[in-house]
Amino acid sequence: MKRVAVMACVAATTMAVSAAFAHHSASMFEPTKTVTLMGVVKEFQYTNPHSWLIVNVTGTDGTVTAWGFEAEGPSTLLRAGIRKSDLSPGTKLTITGHPMRDGRSAATWIKAVRADGKVFDPHAPGERY
Repeated sequence: MKRVAVMACVAATTMAVSAAFAHHSASMFEPTKTVTLMGVVKEFQYTNPHSWLIVNVTGTDGTVTAWGFEAEGPSTLLRAGIRKSDLSPGTKLTITGHPMRDGRSAATWIKAVRADGKVFDPHAPGERY
């Protein structure tokens, strides 16, 4: 009976760890490619479990495309020194990220540089990306 209980605990732990890794998977993004775009902040969704920085990017033909850049939640962003007010709507910036594999206009946020030169790296010291 004790052996069955131990096996059940091991199975439950394995399933919980698998679910956690699946939630934090970045498999939908290209890990070896990057995009760097210039645009204007449309919205900063400073939310859990993931924040999104929505940036309007104007193409050479004048078409505006809203790009979404995913980052961690507010607590991680605060540890990295990023507040919602740092990137308010209308803020001009250049942003770099790993794009989505399927070609949609979204990416993981690697680095953003505001027009005044201030750099925003959403990965707090010691965070992995």
